[in-house]
Amino acid sequence: MSAVRAIGGRLILVPNTLDLGAPQAPPIDAVLPAGVLRHAARLAYWIAEDAKTTRAFLKRVNAAVPLARPLQSIDIRELPRPPKGQRSGVVAIDLAPLLAPALAGADIGLISEAGLPGVADPGAALVAKAHQLGIEVLPLAGPSSLMLALAASGLNGQSFAFVGYLPTDAIERTARLHALQQHSRRERQTQIAIETPYRNAALMTALLEALHPQTQLAVACGLTLPAGWCLTRSVAQWREAPPAFDDKHLPAVFLWLAA
Repeated sequence: MSAVRAIGGRLILVPNTLDLGAPQAPPIDAVLPAGVLRHAARLAYWIAEDAKTTRAFLKRVNAAVPLARPLQSIDIRELPRPPKGQRSGVVAIDLAPLLAPALAGADIGLISEAGLPGVADPGAALVAKAHQLGIEVLPLAGPSSLMLALAASGLNGQSFAFVGYLPTDAIERTARLHALQQHSRRERQTQIAIETPYRNAALMTALLEALHPQTQLAVACGLTLPAGWCLTRSVAQWREAPPAFDDKHLPAVFLWLAA
């Protein structure tokens, strides 16, 4: 059975760079495909986590592909933030009003702070609402820190799981890491986690304390930046020479595969 094109506008998932606007970031057309930039330049409606950073993104787009309209006239709406203590990505309010332009026939861009919308990102709830309303969803190709880190790690790319953020409580985090290591060993499955950048060093310390010395641990930091890096070592080797996270604003991805 062939799919039927939805009536009205589309929700276009626009990938973002991974540099979070860092001063040493390469030109945007060195990271995002030309087709993405052309889509982004013509859109009049956007939904974002943060309107300010989306305007900064569009200024970078304009340097490569002129915007179809003045930046001041572009409608940027922000996703509602989950209440404090509620899981990220779970939004209790109705998201349908944000999609009104698509129901009226206009395309809407959905953008994450970094990487692909809907992947490790609260935009997934809006994508689900678009499907419920019969709005076509169009994903555009672009960088994902999780997939780039996995590809560069040399760990098992045939079976992997993104486990998101680990508990901040030390006892709970250690118990979670032990459970994930057992699962990784049993299933030969790579585990992938992230952390708020300023806590990268703390998470690394926890990983080195909790994981088996022979577990393979990869760390990818500042991907797509000139000084970005990805290294895979055994936990025992990392304990001898832990990495330095010099820039507390750069995101990192942590991956491990139990021996």
